This record gives sequence, structure tokens and C-alpha cells, in this order.
Amino acid sequence: MIKLMLAVSIILFAITIGIAVVRIILGPSMPDRVIALDVIGVNLIATIAVFSVIMKTKAFLEVILILGILSFIGTIAFSRSLERRVIIEHRKDR
Repeated sequence: MIKLMLAVSIILFAITIGIAVVRIILGPSMPDRVIALDVIGVNLIATIAVFSVIMKTKAFLEVILILGILSFIGTIAFSRSLERRVIIEHRKDR
């Protein structure tokens, strides 16, 4: 029963990652795309954790930590770049 639940959770995480990829491609704005990338990172971490439980190993815990740190840094970098984007307007009266 537990193996079935773990398999179903991996399938649902994969579906969620697929939906987030669609949001990245079709997203109406850049913040939507950044959030979709963050969702992919979180779901990938959860998928690796479930896979680690299925394999009965602790070898993937380091991968989870590294992926979490990289996902966080990527989200912060994208947010900063969106925040600092300055639109330069040229005045025609000069």
C-alpha cells in the first residue's frame, strides 16, 4: 500500500512539473514564469525525496540540499532582475 502511494505521488509530482512547464511557456508575465520555475524546483525536490524513500537510501539527501539551495538562489536572482528593470524613456522636448 505504501509503495502504491509513493508511486502515485511521483506521478502527481510529474504532472505538476508538466503544468509548471506549460506556465513557463505560456505565462502572461515574467513573475508568473519565475513562480513556475520555483514550483518546478520544489516539486523536483519532493520527487527526489519520494524516490529516496522508495530506494531506501540516504544518498539523495545531498542532491536535495544542493537543488534546494540552487532553486532558492535562482528565484532570488530572477526576482532581483525583475525588480531592478528600469524602463528608459527618452524625452522628445530636448
